[in-house]
Amino acid sequence: MTEQVRHPKHVAIIMDGNGRWAKARGLPRTMGHRRGVEAVRQAVRTARDLGIEYLTLFAFSSENWKRPQEEVGEILRLLKFFIRRDLAELHREGVCVRVLGERETLPPDIRGLLEEAEQLTVDNDRNTLLIAFNYGARDEIARAMRRIAEKLVSGETTVDAVTPELLDAHLDTAGIPDPDLIIRTSGELRLSNFLLWQAAYSEFAFLPCYWPDFDTAIFTETVREYSLRDRRFGGLSQEIAS
Repeated sequence: MTEQVRHPKHVAIIMDGNGRWAKARGLPRTMGHRRGVEAVRQAVRTARDLGIEYLTLFAFSSENWKRPQEEVGEILRLLKFFIRRDLAELHREGVCVRVLGERETLPPDIRGLLEEAEQLTVDNDRNTLLIAFNYGARDEIARAMRRIAEKLVSGETTVDAVTPELLDAHLDTAGIPDPDLIIRTSGELRLSNFLLWQAAYSEFAFLPCYWPDFDTAIFTETVREYSLRDRRFGGLSQEIAS
């Protein structure tokens, strides 16, 4: 009998290990990032094939600007390359692209490309690809609180109206369901300032492989393993409750 797999609606991935993948092979770190882009393409296709409605990829954190200038430049170049090469295909496939993260301080060309991707695909509804770029969860929450504070000062809202739902509506992910499953590659066991608010009841999968080695088989098996878990959201499992 065919095994029935309960797919997550929203999967978020911390794509970690590009540099270590390259180092293990005696290659420059930039080569790891280039191979990582191929893994991104494969992950997007796999998510679509598995029926995952939302895929969030942690592409570049607000702390990554501290890395060597050459490496940052390569990451920005690859982002441009990915959007210019893959955006048309994503659009044809009905993928809606959304960008998470602070935009005001981004280089104008990068910001323009990200906004172009959003505008071109805004009406697509097959599935959604969220790209977290220049993103940090604490910054996201602080920006949301500033917007709420402005409404309090102007009288547009009241203190009693400040609820978890109101904060949720002012986050970068407004209107997007919280991730059911958060995957991190490279063997690290932390969230690294990623979706801290949204991860309240997420399931986690910390994988030993580096991101360039994350392929369809690994993605599919991780989703299958997730489907076996009992998500209780603070309540009781069905077995205990019955």
